[in-house]
Amino acid sequence: MTKRINVTKPFLPPIEQFIKKIEEIWENNWLTNNGPLHEQFEKGVVDYLKVRNACLFTNGHLALDVAIKSLDLKGEVITTPFTFASTVHTITMNGLTPVFCDIELGTFNIDINKIEELITEKTSAIIPVHVFGNLCNVKAIEKIAQKYNLKVIYDAAHTFGVELNGRGIGSYGNISMFSLHATKVFHSIEGGVLSFNDGALKEKLNKYKNFGISGEEQVDVVGLNAKMNEFQAAMGLVNLSYIDEQIEKRKKATYAYRNNLKDIEGLRYLEDQEGVKHNYAYFPIIINESIFGMNRDSLHEKLQDFNIFTRKYFYPLCTDFNCYDFNSNELLNAKFVSKNILTLPLYSDLSIDEVLRICETIKSIQKEKMPLLQNS
Repeated sequence: MTKRINVTKPFLPPIEQFIKKIEEIWENNWLTNNGPLHEQFEKGVVDYLKVRNACLFTNGHLALDVAIKSLDLKGEVITTPFTFASTVHTITMNGLTPVFCDIELGTFNIDINKIEELITEKTSAIIPVHVFGNLCNVKAIEKIAQKYNLKVIYDAAHTFGVELNGRGIGSYGNISMFSLHATKVFHSIEGGVLSFNDGALKEKLNKYKNFGISGEEQVDVVGLNAKMNEFQAAMGLVNLSYIDEQIEKRKKATYAYRNNLKDIEGLRYLEDQEGVKHNYAYFPIIINESIFGMNRDSLHEKLQDFNIFTRKYFYPLCTDFNCYDFNSNELLNAKFVSKNILTLPLYSDLSIDEVLRICETIKSIQKEKMPLLQNS
């Protein structure tokens, strides 16, 4: 049987480098609560992301939760239905009402031309998502936010290291959240980052992630336990030295995909955005069933027969989760993308030969189906 190709694979640095960093934990005898590795890692993140301030968390979900709490949001928050569950869960778990804006077919991001019509007197913020590391129109969102005096929190989970015209993407909005989950371009096993321009927020964020504690005998707010520990920081520090190399490998795999899929009818993929330094986090494709000859679900299942594993990501839409009762009737673009999207395998260790194998398999599957389409 041919080698199994998973949709993703976490990067692990040389074990001896990680062990060497772990030994510092034993030397310091400091496991959590802003240890020396935590402080070193936080500074490294600020420098790499080209942001003014950063705060580390045990995971991205709690980081986003604290971001919402720290800005004292009320009422309604405009966001996208085409995102990971965490985005909407953090909104609803903070007692806020998510208001869903449809997405752009070209970018899969929130449609800036449909945001204003959703704003009411109850709206307090916009939480856009840089889907797959593809950037939202941050300039347009900034104008809308200023016009209506709204806060902006970017779910930047997929965009570690992404820049717009040389400016770190985490410097836009009031706060941006980056995920450092094991399967991301850059990880600290688990982890999250909030970046922000207003340095006064740092004290508030630190309180919220540490039970609201501000001193030995003082608790100011109802907080969480969301602190990053030294073991996570150790992995992050080691991985920082490999991040550029990892992105370059992903870029080569992405370009190989594009070169080998460009002539397949009924298949579309995202291109690089002008002025953007991408991190090549994912490789999503859209399958047009009437042209390609089969639907997304059938291709997803057929590829498994060849030991190639893809993901229907994001499917279903957040509005269609069993735990919610939202109306998704107006979200036509989001529904279309969610029904037809498939993310192909992409990680730094994915070889070009494996990319070619995936592409040739897709071509062979389509070739088998095309006569059926022509005869139907």
